[in-house]
Amino acid sequence: MSIEQEILEKIKKFDKIIIHRHQRPDPDAYGSQCGLATILRDNFPGKKIYQVGESVKGLSWISEPEEIEDEVYSDALVIVTDTANQPRVDDKRYINGKALIKIDHHPNEDPYGSPCWVNTQASSCSEIIVDFANATNLKITDNAARMLYAGIVGDTGRFMYDATSAHTLKVASQLIQHDFDAAKINRRLDSIEFPVAKLAAYVYEHMELTVNGAAYIILNNEVMQQFDLKDASTAPIVPLIGKVVGVKCWTVLVQQKDGSYRLRIRSKAPVINELAKEYGGGGHPLASGAFMPDGQQIPDYIKKLDAIAASYTGEE
Repeated sequence: MSIEQEILEKIKKFDKIIIHRHQRPDPDAYGSQCGLATILRDNFPGKKIYQVGESVKGLSWISEPEEIEDEVYSDALVIVTDTANQPRVDDKRYINGKALIKIDHHPNEDPYGSPCWVNTQASSCSEIIVDFANATNLKITDNAARMLYAGIVGDTGRFMYDATSAHTLKVASQLIQHDFDAAKINRRLDSIEFPVAKLAAYVYEHMELTVNGAAYIILNNEVMQQFDLKDASTAPIVPLIGKVVGVKCWTVLVQQKDGSYRLRIRSKAPVINELAKEYGGGGHPLASGAFMPDGQQIPDYIKKLDAIAASYTGEE
């Protein structure tokens, strides 16, 4: 039995299904979670399907999470999408269901759930959800297609990142045959608010670039207050540094209210997820995240990032 069929058979056994995704969600987290929820609602109208987690204003156009009581988890199947490890699952009640399934595209270093379906070759978890629907002959409606397309566009950087494959484009082609405005989604994911535009100018003016091609910017609390922004608002500026010629890998370090730092680590070619693991994080080879309790580790981190850039002699 294929993994897709195994998941479908488990879905058929439950009347209640609760779908989770990761904390600090991005378009793929929303798209895969809500896209799957919509597919299940459309194909199994007799089942109760829920999508839970924090509500993010900037992504509410994709869909909105739901608030449910603790008792709903009784005898429920829980599916977690786009979440590499259990500490990152949004809403810790995910362990309270009767059964758990993991569907993801990050390196499978925490293989929780049964079945546990991880495809690291997929551009996004949304792409996997489309594959699941196709393999099991589940109908994808216009609204589900809209959400899943948004997830794919978000995680591929509008098809610019290395994870974009011929299959990714085939799946995207399938989705845009549905009745929704794909160009509008592209524009929305490419647009930024005015305060973020001002922050982008600050980033370009203050970013540092080592001789070996490692770039970084430190956004401390003072800077964030200057632009009246929170950590979640910095996501759109992360790809900007990578547009600079000569940059091989880069990091945006954002200070949190408690003084700790969240690191958004990206690369054009050198593998950076092992470095992320050294600082309590992880992720894809070219896109990872990490954390620091304070700024004391930053100089040492920059040296390591620079060493990674120096060791890479191929084309960017």
